[in-house]
Order: sequence, then C-alpha cells, then structure tokens
Amino acid sequence: MTVRLQKFLSEAGAASRREGEKLILSGRVTVDGQVVRLLGTKVDPAKNEVSLNGKPVRPKAKRFIALNKPTKIICTRRDTHARATVFDLLPSDWGHLFTIGRLDADSEGLILLT
Repeated sequence: MTVRLQKFLSEAGAASRREGEKLILSGRVTVDGQVVRLLGTKVDPAKNEVSLNGKPVRPKAKRFIALNKPTKIICTRRDTHARATVFDLLPSDWGHLFTIGRLDADSEGLILLT
C-alpha cells in the first residue's frame, strides 16, 4: 500500500508531517538510494527503502492494548490536577498511545489503547 513520503516519515516517528516536508525539500530523504525533493512522492513501506540522513527509516509496529482500568485512574493524557492517568500504568518506551473512549475516574473496566 502506498503512502505519501511525509506521512510515512511521520508515522515512523522520524518527523512531524511539516518537518518531513522540510526534510524532503532539503534533500535529506532518499528512497531506494535516490534523493527525493518532490512533495507528495508515494512510497510503499513494504517495497521501498526510505532513509533520512543516510539512516534507514522503518515503520513503527502497530500496538493495541486492552487494559483493565482500576478506579481512581483517569483516561486523559495529562491532568491539571496531577491525578494518575492510564498512561502512568504503561511503560514509557511504549510510545505515544491514544485511548479509544473513556471511563470515569470512579469506573473500572476494559479500556482500549492504540
């Protein structure tokens, strides 16, 4: 499946989409060994070798988590009142995740993250 190069860079965690555009325009991104400066270039991550500054960029593995949320834990990323969040229960090296839905702080049960 093909995807725009800047989107691939973003999904791989190499840069935001806007930063990816700047990297492409500056000639720091190659596809199959060829410098690409054209925005909107499509790549197939399964077939094309994408590099940034000479180092391969690999797609991140998709992660899906089913978590049994305990009570007194909230489902937001950051809390202005310093309450514990579901993200505090996960290893920090698991990357940037999102909850699918929400459970109130007083509720417990299954919450999905991706």
